[in-house]
Amino acid sequence: MIDRHLVYLAQTDTTAGLLSANFQKLNQAKTRDINKPILMEVNSLKNLKNLTRVPNKFKNKIRKSLKSTFIYPNKNSFRVVKDELHLRFLNHFGQMYSTSANKTGVAFRYVEAFNMCDVLIIDKRGISSTSSSSIFKINNARIKKIR
Repeated sequence: MIDRHLVYLAQTDTTAGLLSANFQKLNQAKTRDINKPILMEVNSLKNLKNLTRVPNKFKNKIRKSLKSTFIYPNKNSFRVVKDELHLRFLNHFGQMYSTSANKTGVAFRYVEAFNMCDVLIIDKRGISSTSSSSIFKINNARIKKIR
């Protein structure tokens, strides 16, 4: 049974990640400020539209982007997941908060990541650290690459 209150360790569309419906649990697991904002992964553009307003000027870019996180004018950040394997997991929730499965400033270590989660989700890719998503900050007129 899938529980929205647990912390999951899974291979996301970008890298090994911790996911939960509760962003404070993720911050607690990574021993950082409990109220620090965290990006949310969503399983569709329709779901994204229910969570934030997408500026018209950038709708096409967001629709076509792969492995890209966008910080919206409301200061919330979202990534629309298109990876088929990760979507199999994410579709059970519709949206989940997500962060990398390593302590801030420290390289990924499987044992530490395993200790930070309640449930391990494994698919054929296993769990490994790969490249993180690109991050763009957008407002109604501009887009700026952050990472």
